[in-house]
Amino acid sequence: MTDIVNSAIRSRMMAANTRRNTKPELLVRRHLHARGLRFRVDVRRLPGSPDVVLARHNAAIFVHGCFWHRHEGCRHATIPKTNILFWKEKFARNIERDRNATTALMEMRFRVAVIWECALGKGVRAENLCALASWVREGEDYLELPRRGG
Repeated sequence: MTDIVNSAIRSRMMAANTRRNTKPELLVRRHLHARGLRFRVDVRRLPGSPDVVLARHNAAIFVHGCFWHRHEGCRHATIPKTNILFWKEKFARNIERDRNATTALMEMRFRVAVIWECALGKGVRAENLCALASWVREGEDYLELPRRGG
């Protein structure tokens, strides 16, 4: 199946994807702030540049898009029909980079949470955001919302 837009338009569409201040990230930040939690965003000096860092709680949060970060089993983690080899290699690099960043942060004694884009859908958003805020205050070393296959 061929792409429905030409390569110049597709390139412009992909370039428009931003690395911060995405809608899922803003939802997480608003929820945490409303609960009195203060944080830094997009902390470049830490491995993986976590989307939200709560230094007081020694916690780093990544808000992952299911497509770009490959949420296993998620309906949003599709593979484009064109240039399949490129996309598979790119996604493999993204997964490896995420794994390395999480490991490095945990070695630095940070607690790490990954909240997937699909965990912020209307039906499950409130429950998952409350679970995230509770985790910040008194959680395990690692949290993933939802678990694999959301």
